[in-house]
Amino acid sequence: MPLLRLAQERDGWVTAEAMAEIGDILGLSSAEVLAVASFYSMYHLKPKGRHVISVCHNLACNLMGAERVIEHLEDTLGVDSEGETTADGAFTLERAECLAACDAAPCLQVDYDALHAKMTPESVEALVEELRT
Repeated sequence: MPLLRLAQERDGWVTAEAMAEIGDILGLSSAEVLAVASFYSMYHLKPKGRHVISVCHNLACNLMGAERVIEHLEDTLGVDSEGETTADGAFTLERAECLAACDAAPCLQVDYDALHAKMTPESVEALVEELRT
Protein backbone atom coordinates (compact mmCIF):
# COMPACT_ATOMS: atom_id res chain seq x y z
CA MET A 1 0.00 0.00 0.00
CA PRO A 2 2.78 2.52 0.68
CA LEU A 3 4.18 1.82 -2.79
CA LEU A 4 0.77 2.48 -4.33
CA ARG A 5 0.63 5.77 -2.45
CA LEU A 6 4.11 6.73 -3.66
CA ALA A 7 3.24 5.83 -7.26
CA GLN A 8 0.07 7.91 -7.05
CA GLU A 9 1.96 10.88 -5.62
CA ARG A 10 4.55 10.57 -8.39
CA ASP A 11 2.16 10.12 -11.32
CA GLY A 12 -1.08 11.65 -10.04
CA TRP A 13 -2.80 8.27 -10.29
CA VAL A 14 -1.85 4.58 -10.21
CA THR A 15 -0.84 3.72 -13.75
CA ALA A 16 -0.60 0.22 -15.24
CA GLU A 17 3.15 0.73 -15.47
CA ALA A 18 3.34 1.59 -11.78
CA MET A 19 1.37 -1.54 -10.87
CA ALA A 20 3.77 -3.67 -12.92
CA GLU A 21 6.74 -1.97 -11.24
CA ILE A 22 5.26 -2.53 -7.77
CA GLY A 23 4.54 -6.14 -8.66
CA ASP A 24 8.18 -6.64 -9.70
CA ILE A 25 9.44 -5.11 -6.45
CA LEU A 26 7.14 -7.25 -4.28
CA GLY A 27 7.14 -10.43 -6.35
CA LEU A 28 3.44 -10.09 -7.18
CA SER A 29 1.54 -10.10 -10.44
CA SER A 30 0.05 -6.88 -11.79
CA ALA A 31 -3.36 -8.45 -11.18
CA GLU A 32 -2.61 -8.87 -7.48
CA VAL A 33 -1.48 -5.24 -7.23
CA LEU A 34 -4.60 -4.13 -9.12
CA ALA A 35 -6.76 -6.13 -6.69
CA VAL A 36 -5.43 -4.03 -3.81
CA ALA A 37 -5.46 -0.72 -5.71
CA SER A 38 -9.04 -1.20 -6.91
CA PHE A 39 -10.32 -2.20 -3.46
CA TYR A 40 -9.37 1.06 -1.71
CA SER A 41 -11.07 4.30 -2.76
CA MET A 42 -8.00 6.40 -1.97
CA TYR A 43 -6.16 4.98 -4.98
CA HIS A 44 -7.08 6.40 -8.36
CA LEU A 45 -6.94 4.16 -11.39
CA LYS A 46 -7.52 7.03 -13.79
CA PRO A 47 -6.36 10.65 -13.75
CA LYS A 48 -8.00 12.99 -11.25
CA GLY A 49 -8.15 16.77 -11.12
CA ARG A 50 -5.56 18.87 -9.33
CA HIS A 51 -8.13 19.17 -6.55
CA VAL A 52 -10.47 16.37 -5.49
CA ILE A 53 -13.64 17.46 -3.73
CA SER A 54 -15.23 14.60 -1.79
CA VAL A 55 -18.74 15.29 -0.48
CA CYS A 56 -20.08 13.06 2.27
CA HIS A 57 -23.48 11.65 1.36
CA ASN A 58 -24.21 9.41 4.34
CA LEU A 59 -27.37 9.81 6.39
CA ALA A 60 -26.54 12.87 8.52
CA CYS A 61 -25.05 14.80 5.62
CA ASN A 62 -27.90 13.85 3.31
CA LEU A 63 -30.48 14.98 5.85
CA MET A 64 -28.65 18.30 6.20
CA GLY A 65 -28.46 19.03 2.45
CA ALA A 66 -25.56 17.10 0.92
CA GLU A 67 -27.49 16.45 -2.30
CA ARG A 68 -28.09 20.19 -2.79
CA VAL A 69 -24.36 20.77 -2.23
CA ILE A 70 -23.44 18.07 -4.76
CA GLU A 71 -25.89 19.43 -7.35
CA HIS A 72 -24.55 22.95 -6.86
CA LEU A 73 -20.97 21.73 -7.22
CA GLU A 74 -21.91 19.91 -10.45
CA ASP A 75 -23.35 23.17 -11.80
CA THR A 76 -20.47 25.33 -10.53
CA LEU A 77 -17.79 23.00 -11.88
CA GLY A 78 -19.62 22.21 -15.11
CA VAL A 79 -19.61 18.43 -14.68
CA ASP A 80 -22.58 16.18 -15.42
CA SER A 81 -22.19 14.02 -12.35
CA GLU A 82 -19.96 13.17 -9.44
CA GLY A 83 -16.93 11.12 -10.39
CA GLU A 84 -16.13 13.42 -13.29
CA THR A 85 -13.19 15.75 -13.76
CA THR A 86 -13.56 19.26 -15.15
CA ALA A 87 -12.43 19.85 -18.73
CA ASP A 88 -9.48 21.93 -17.53
CA GLY A 89 -8.32 19.17 -15.18
CA ALA A 90 -8.65 21.42 -12.14
CA PHE A 91 -11.32 19.52 -10.14
CA THR A 92 -12.72 16.05 -9.65
CA LEU A 93 -16.01 15.78 -7.78
CA GLU A 94 -16.77 12.59 -5.89
CA ARG A 95 -19.02 11.24 -3.17
CA ALA A 96 -17.52 10.05 0.11
CA GLU A 97 -19.17 7.38 2.22
CA CYS A 98 -18.42 9.05 5.56
CA LEU A 99 -16.04 11.78 6.65
CA ALA A 100 -16.72 11.21 10.36
CA ALA A 101 -18.04 14.70 10.99
CA CYS A 102 -21.76 14.03 11.38
CA ASP A 103 -22.13 16.88 13.87
CA ALA A 104 -20.91 19.27 11.16
CA ALA A 105 -23.09 18.00 8.32
CA PRO A 106 -23.05 18.43 5.44
CA CYS A 107 -19.30 18.27 5.06
CA LEU A 108 -16.76 17.76 2.36
CA GLN A 109 -13.05 17.20 2.06
CA VAL A 110 -10.59 18.74 -0.36
CA ASP A 111 -7.68 16.63 -1.56
CA TYR A 112 -8.39 13.99 1.12
CA ASP A 113 -7.05 16.39 3.72
CA ALA A 114 -8.88 19.61 4.50
CA LEU A 115 -12.34 19.09 6.02
CA HIS A 116 -14.99 21.75 5.43
CA ALA A 117 -18.06 21.64 7.67
CA LYS A 118 -21.68 22.81 7.45
CA MET A 119 -21.44 23.47 3.73
CA THR A 120 -24.12 25.26 1.73
CA PRO A 121 -24.41 25.90 -2.00
CA GLU A 122 -23.07 29.42 -1.38
CA SER A 123 -20.11 28.26 0.70
CA VAL A 124 -19.05 25.65 -1.86
CA GLU A 125 -19.09 28.30 -4.55
CA ALA A 126 -16.72 30.43 -2.45
CA LEU A 127 -14.52 27.39 -1.78
CA VAL A 128 -14.23 26.60 -5.49
CA GLU A 129 -13.26 30.21 -6.23
CA GLU A 130 -10.62 30.07 -3.48
CA LEU A 131 -9.20 26.83 -4.90
CA ARG A 132 -9.09 28.29 -8.41
CA THR A 133 -6.76 31.10 -7.26
